[in-house]
Amino acid sequence: MEQTIKQRQVAAMIQREFSVVLQNEGRLIYGDALVTVTRVRMSSDMGIAYIYLSVYNSVYKQEVIKEMWENLVRLRTELGKRIRKQVRRIPRLKFFIDDTLDQVEEIDKLFQKINGEQNTMRSMKDAQKDREED
Repeated sequence: MEQTIKQRQVAAMIQREFSVVLQNEGRLIYGDALVTVTRVRMSSDMGIAYIYLSVYNSVYKQEVIKEMWENLVRLRTELGKRIRKQVRRIPRLKFFIDDTLDQVEEIDKLFQKINGEQNTMRSMKDAQKDREED
């Protein structure tokens, strides 16, 4: 479903401000992992912000998200302090892992593997030339 202009504006603001909240509070919540906000989508009534996060420098990405859920009140409060004059009500937050970059990396590895195999295979013409020279 297509988002309205207002939904996109509020989503962009929440993405900016929540990124700052993660910079300030993140180390206290989930440690050394690097968490970035890749996308925010708003519900039609602007009551829920669906926040998509990329997690780097951590093997257990789901654990980082779990820590964020456990500190949800703290994160929402900090976000509220930053956006309270720009919105009527502070939306509820829902976190999701955005693993598109991991998928892109996996596809790149597959392409490199395919290209490496193609470079090691000889073409039919090369094989015929080798046979004719013998």
